[in-house]
Amino acid sequence: MAAVHSPAFRFGSVTLTSRQELSFRRGNVKASSFSCSSSVSIPRLSFQSKALGGDGLPETKDSSLVVCFGEMLIDFVPTFSGLSLADAPAFKKAPGGAPANVAVGIARLGGSSAFIGKVGEDEFGYMLAEILKENNVNSEEMRFDPGARTALAFVTLRSDGEREFMFYRNPSADMLFQEAELDLDLIRKAKIFHYGSISLITEPCKSAHIAAAKAAKDAGVVLSYDPNLRLPLWPSAESAREGILSIWDTADIIKVSEEEISFLTKGEDPYDDAVVRKLCHPNHKLLLVTEGPEGCRYYTKEFNGRVKGLKVDAVDTTGAGDAFVAGILSQLAKDFSLLQNEDRLREALMFANACGALTVKGRGAIPALPTREAVHSAILHSVG
Repeated sequence: MAAVHSPAFRFGSVTLTSRQELSFRRGNVKASSFSCSSSVSIPRLSFQSKALGGDGLPETKDSSLVVCFGEMLIDFVPTFSGLSLADAPAFKKAPGGAPANVAVGIARLGGSSAFIGKVGEDEFGYMLAEILKENNVNSEEMRFDPGARTALAFVTLRSDGEREFMFYRNPSADMLFQEAELDLDLIRKAKIFHYGSISLITEPCKSAHIAAAKAAKDAGVVLSYDPNLRLPLWPSAESAREGILSIWDTADIIKVSEEEISFLTKGEDPYDDAVVRKLCHPNHKLLLVTEGPEGCRYYTKEFNGRVKGLKVDAVDTTGAGDAFVAGILSQLAKDFSLLQNEDRLREALMFANACGALTVKGRGAIPALPTREAVHSAILHSVG
């Protein structure tokens, strides 16, 4: 177990406590088939996969590698919940960024992962690169920008563990990733290519994102998409909706939250299956809707249902969705055919729910991500 320390420093009027320490460990509802509706207008980017089998599943790859593309940053999390940023007496420094969280989550669960992204050529950037290395994530394709800083996010924790964000990234290094910096060979070797929507907000990162996804799709790699809506980062709500939906049709696996369904459908009921069906597309193989402590819903072409979550006392929900994604992708990377067996899919989603539940028991995303042993123990305890 490694620990990272830093001296006291100040951002604006917020003083961070000295020698902040972060620890890192190495580490049944039956339903009809999922039909598509055209009542939600989705701008489309057309990618054609060259390596899908006749059953719509990807051809077998020797690798179980999951490559994650996007942002990695520093979250500053208050040491006390229920206070505003101005009133928080101190913050705990925690590495974060949704795609990076997923990469570390998969590695900590014993899977194989790589991260592609850009940080600043600064102390935080080097710290983040070291954290990936310590957690057995392939970080060879992490880039360092000498002209931009590593992104920062200050997180407000409400008394129930839910959070709000204030970002420092205008521009941050992750926004400046260029298409020419992509290692397409690494992407083509992956079993799954995972990404969010934040990398679509500005150029040149947007073009790099689209090129990477196209290369992956052309090589028969499964595309996994978690929109991870962060509205303050987009120019407007409408631009966020259009940007998120612009790559919707290209994904094989999509994970969305209840709030994101409401946002994308302009206020419709996220618990209504008919509303969820409006967001399906013919190419999708699995659509997941996370419901926090209540668990998740799943939709494939053959079946859909709900898997209950594990109830825990939430301290900080940052990274819970990423832990869930890491949980399910770690299972799919080993055997994508579990999508054809509802019982096996439900078991995999129970595992993913437990990953999310354990993560909310700690502060910060990456420090709280669980090991496979911890997840199995939690499930056994829950069943018992």
